[in-house]
Amino acid sequence: MLERVLPLRGRKRGKPDELPVRVGHLGPRQSRMLEYDQNLVWVTLLLLAYGLVMVYSATISFHDSPRYAQWSPYHYFVRDVFSIAAALLASWIVVQIPMSELQKWSMRLFFFSLLGLVVVLLPHIGKDVNGSKRWVMFPGGLNFQPSELVKLTALLYAADFMVRKQEVKQSFLKTFLPMMVVMMLVGVLLLAEPDMGAFLVIASITLAILFLGGANGKLFAGFSVAVIGAFVLMIVLSPWRRDRIFAYLNPWNEANALGSAYQLSHALIAMGRGEWFGVGLGGSIEKLHYLPEAHTDFLLAIIGEELGLVGVGAVILAFFWIVHRAFSIGRQALVLDRIYSALVAQGVGVWIGGQAFINIGVNLGLLPTKGLTLPLMSYGGSALLLNCMAIAVLLRVDFENRVLMRGGHV
Repeated sequence: MLERVLPLRGRKRGKPDELPVRVGHLGPRQSRMLEYDQNLVWVTLLLLAYGLVMVYSATISFHDSPRYAQWSPYHYFVRDVFSIAAALLASWIVVQIPMSELQKWSMRLFFFSLLGLVVVLLPHIGKDVNGSKRWVMFPGGLNFQPSELVKLTALLYAADFMVRKQEVKQSFLKTFLPMMVVMMLVGVLLLAEPDMGAFLVIASITLAILFLGGANGKLFAGFSVAVIGAFVLMIVLSPWRRDRIFAYLNPWNEANALGSAYQLSHALIAMGRGEWFGVGLGGSIEKLHYLPEAHTDFLLAIIGEELGLVGVGAVILAFFWIVHRAFSIGRQALVLDRIYSALVAQGVGVWIGGQAFINIGVNLGLLPTKGLTLPLMSYGGSALLLNCMAIAVLLRVDFENRVLMRGGHV
């Protein structure tokens, strides 16, 4: 099929991806190729449904606590249903937007999203939860987390940046220095909240796109070392972050188990109780006010306790498949000379896969405790909304690839 597509000759570097006109007699109606990736849609919907069931299971006993006594047992379930509905609606809108338009608006969208990181720090606007100001409050009890939006816009901006810098991507002054300055700005704003987890994900996405975009190897290595050094410095200079690292190394120490490693130790207990097939859906003990944030950061621990290794394995396989599919779509776009779309697709794979890897590692005790949700599954309207929008962008890239391979145009 690919040999039927004319190459994009004479396209200027840095210009939005444009699809050529139809070639030959093979039109869309004559092709047996599907218009979109149905498997990707179904895997995403199954993860959303899986997460909804487990959020309900993890929160059904919350109303027994005085802290949540004013809410019904279905409070989080209903809110999660509305969040998923809003996310699917937003995804349907996003999938209609051509990649050329996203590329055209990527820089403006990114710097607009940075305003959200500023607004969240303002008094009476940012919502303080456990000492962190990460949410903007809206009337009706609605909250939005600007850092989740920045993950998507930073991805779009970094991909566009690398396309525009194709001719000078080996230059430190014209490629790496501007990106370092931008990442420093993002880092300062996120650490003021503080939200080191979001900064880790955004930095990982940016580094991955620089690498995939063909940046100079030595300069990329230097940039990576600088980013890693910055994270190490943040840990060393922060007593509570330092305590988390030491607690992670020995979570069963009595002081750690009742202090900095409290969540980790109870997550490991939940995983241990689940064994191969779990104690049964709804049968978790750790969700009975022992494991904090059981419906958000530690949802996987509840899955492990109730559904065992089989339930956790299904989650891991689903995310592995999504990442593999994202990179396949990206490689396909690259073959079709759609560099921006290729970088965006693979960036989505890095984002979803990287954040899932960190969350799973934390729940299994392989990584230090970090406040990152499990994509597409954990409770949280902002995260669900942006995760689904990222999948919608991936579906758009795949859709345009399929149209192009048919010999059509968008």
